[in-house]
Amino acid sequence: MALTLPAHPDPLAERIHTSGLLQELAHGLGGGFHYLLPERFDTNLAAFRTALTEAGVDGRVFFAKKANKAAAFVERCAHAGAGVDVASHGELREALGHGVRGEDLVVTGPAKAETLLRVAALQGALIAVDSLDELDRVLHLDTPHPVRVLLRRLPPTQPGSRFGLDDDRLDTALLRCASAGERVRMEGFSFHLSGYEVQPRADLAGELVELCLKARVLGLRADRISIGGGFAVDYVPAGAWETFLAEQGPDDYHARKTFTASDFYPYHSPVAGADALRAILAARPGGAGDPLARRLRQAGVMLLLEPGRALLADAGSTVFTVQGVKDRAGYGILTVDGTSLSLSEQWFNSEYLPEPLLIARSPGRDAEEYRACVGGASCLDSDLLTWRKISFPARPLPGDLLVYPNTAGYQMDSNESPFHELPLPPKVVIDHPAGSPRPRWHLDR
Repeated sequence: MALTLPAHPDPLAERIHTSGLLQELAHGLGGGFHYLLPERFDTNLAAFRTALTEAGVDGRVFFAKKANKAAAFVERCAHAGAGVDVASHGELREALGHGVRGEDLVVTGPAKAETLLRVAALQGALIAVDSLDELDRVLHLDTPHPVRVLLRRLPPTQPGSRFGLDDDRLDTALLRCASAGERVRMEGFSFHLSGYEVQPRADLAGELVELCLKARVLGLRADRISIGGGFAVDYVPAGAWETFLAEQGPDDYHARKTFTASDFYPYHSPVAGADALRAILAARPGGAGDPLARRLRQAGVMLLLEPGRALLADAGSTVFTVQGVKDRAGYGILTVDGTSLSLSEQWFNSEYLPEPLLIARSPGRDAEEYRACVGGASCLDSDLLTWRKISFPARPLPGDLLVYPNTAGYQMDSNESPFHELPLPPKVVIDHPAGSPRPRWHLDR
């Protein structure tokens, strides 16, 4: 029996899929496309803000723009007064161009280009400084006002990370900020932590609160910390995920490709999104003493968050048209009008596991299960969107649509390329006004 891993049911997406709109878009756009649901972004942002309010914590949410290039989501940030996390001059320019104020930007990433530092400083953005060399470059910027900075901490539990300052360099950075006078406004600390575990984030956040108190002794402002992102998204039900991890093997994949459980994103998470933030705030740093939320309040420290994927949960999907079907022994190979570059999990030599939905071009065909993997339109043998043999309810035919669910977070465009001169899948913004018989759409700007 084939393993199945369907995404959680989504009534809004199901209404769109049965409205006939996707078929019209596929015909009109002449190829694969992504659709976006900005109202879901609004809902996710509100949930994070509610979690902060419930805990009595002063905090701000910054959308990690790298998770999706669409203008629609940055525009929602501007409308809602949320911040945006950028890591390049291009991202900074796009955020400003779509209405986000400079003081609502936080600039992250490793050694930043001179242009990025200069424009960020002039716009009043908050710059997460990653090294002493970068701090020196910041201190030599010619700006009419102090440059706002955070000092990024190297996580002691992840000493192999390339991000952040260790203890000695952090002490040196604090002294340089203290002696810089009005050239810099050192507002606090940040960290980049891999993984999705709650306790390590609470532990390191607690350490950063103590660092703020230490920095204030030197006369520095130090009134905020950023714990970055790393808020998981729950894509699939627990039972299906556990069964999949326990039973998946080479026979489930084209060419008997092998994966281990550690190769996959954790597509099921019992604590995800804003609930993960609640868990972090309720955790006790170091496993003892007051919860993190109380420590933040007592120290007068603001909490900054930089979620990307979690703000984009259920906020978009990817649609391809089936171009052809070939049979192999016991399964088939579909070819669609796109490539695996539009499902960026392949970048990590992994697989996007929530199963694509088949929308038949014409209803009423015989419903006989058909197992198939999904290949891209390029000439590369490794260009498979889905190596796994998916059990479709019927044999797909040319003209049918495949909808990959919940791809807005990192999947759509992180790795996109017009290889073979194939067009990049456009992004379509969809909403469904109350009282309207069907959804409406426009192309993302």
